[in-house]
Amino acid sequence: MKHILIIGAGVIGLMTARELARAGVKVTLVERGESAHEASWAGGGIVSPLYPWRHGEAVTRLALWSQSSYILLAQELFAETGCDPELRQKGIIMVDVHDEKEALQWGHDHYRPLVKVDSEFIHDKEPRISGDFSSGMWMPEVASIRNPRLGRALRISASQHPNIELIEHCEVTGFILAGERVEGVHTSKGDIRADDTVVATGAWSGGLLESLGLRLPVEPVRGQMMVFKAPVGLIDRIVMLNGRYLIPRSDGRILVGSTLEHVGFDKQTTEEARESLYKTALTILPDLAQYPVEHHWAGLRPGSPEGIPYIGQVPGWSGLHLNCGHFRNGLVLAPASTRLLSDLLLDRAPIIDPAPYAVDGRIEHD
Repeated sequence: MKHILIIGAGVIGLMTARELARAGVKVTLVERGESAHEASWAGGGIVSPLYPWRHGEAVTRLALWSQSSYILLAQELFAETGCDPELRQKGIIMVDVHDEKEALQWGHDHYRPLVKVDSEFIHDKEPRISGDFSSGMWMPEVASIRNPRLGRALRISASQHPNIELIEHCEVTGFILAGERVEGVHTSKGDIRADDTVVATGAWSGGLLESLGLRLPVEPVRGQMMVFKAPVGLIDRIVMLNGRYLIPRSDGRILVGSTLEHVGFDKQTTEEARESLYKTALTILPDLAQYPVEHHWAGLRPGSPEGIPYIGQVPGWSGLHLNCGHFRNGLVLAPASTRLLSDLLLDRAPIIDPAPYAVDGRIEHD
């Protein structure tokens, strides 16, 4: 049985392990902390790139494949684990969009239901949001998922699968090398050897590769979010304004996000961001002033050039592969990214052209 080692048990690592294990591969999944507790936990869970027409084709191809697979994935995980990821396919309203023409053209070109709507439509759908919005874009198929519960379900699924060994609280300290081949890793719990090694450590991926003389342009980008403890029914779907969004959960809670901050590996929250997010939330939904902020947190996204992830073998090092650099779209792109890498690892016909995501030519060598 082929043995593949995955470093990083976020949503990307967990889904990769699940895909490979279901194909009959032995998988060892190593996580320095707890599974799905970094960017996978901290994000909002919108199953679409924000303003999808503003992204390149490489991101769009992965996103469209992933979006169509999430309904089945959520159903399977609930059946397997008893943990409901709470997929809500209620659509998204984007108000006061400045590039409507480009949005409509993108929808036409990609056969996506995306239409311009007026204030009457907006307030028929969401009567409690501010009356200041005169027009918007409506995408009825966009879903959200409760990403902490998705991560929990994926962790349970991995723990239950006989082909997967999940090792948490295990720090990777270096690679096991044989010439120009990576044969595994040194860890705080001993050496682990495998036929192939996959790096899926998000914003921390670049640091791991430095020991091999590689400079991967993936950097941490802090995002701060808040959640209001609100009653069910204030809003029923995602509402976006100027790059910020409100996301309702099934229990009534409403998330507001998020900031984009280049501050290194600092996950501290700030009063400035809290005030800004609070103002955004009330600008969209004034009634939120009546309800308390339950939690304010920050996470680190794996920023990369144009948000195009690195998926495939690392040039110059056989046995070493990447699945990282998804920036703001890790959860959105995860099903397609993990399926594509699995196809490459198992010599299957890839679901989409892997060339835009190849590592060769996009990484620097010392």
